[in-house]
Amino acid sequence: MAELKTKQTDASVEAFINSVENETRRSDAFKILEIMTEVSQSEAKMWGPSIIGFGNYKYKYPNGKEMDWMEVAFSPRKQNLVFYIADGFDNFERLVGQLGKVKTSKACIYANKLSDLNQSILRQLISESLEYIRKK
Repeated sequence: MAELKTKQTDASVEAFINSVENETRRSDAFKILEIMTEVSQSEAKMWGPSIIGFGNYKYKYPNGKEMDWMEVAFSPRKQNLVFYIADGFDNFERLVGQLGKVKTSKACIYANKLSDLNQSILRQLISESLEYIRKK
């Protein structure tokens, strides 16, 4: 198996967010940083060059191999805000449906801006995702 490129680093989360060119995306990133720090009760860490992760756990592949991974994360990408939230818990689909204007893929939720989202639902989504991961 190839070496994983997305690893926790010592890079500054604040410096990374301050480097985001789009002013709205940068402001949203600082607000999301506050929300995820509060809900996760974990310190934000950079994972690779552009993902801000919270918490750490051993992810186990079906083949038995393990890797260190963040519990929840986000990235203020050029095109979207990207949320990395576990999708295996019971309320996931319902909460995503109530979240607001988003697109989803297997492991990501994409939004254009934070104001498109119901922040109360976002908090609940993060909280339930963390609870699900921490029980595993």
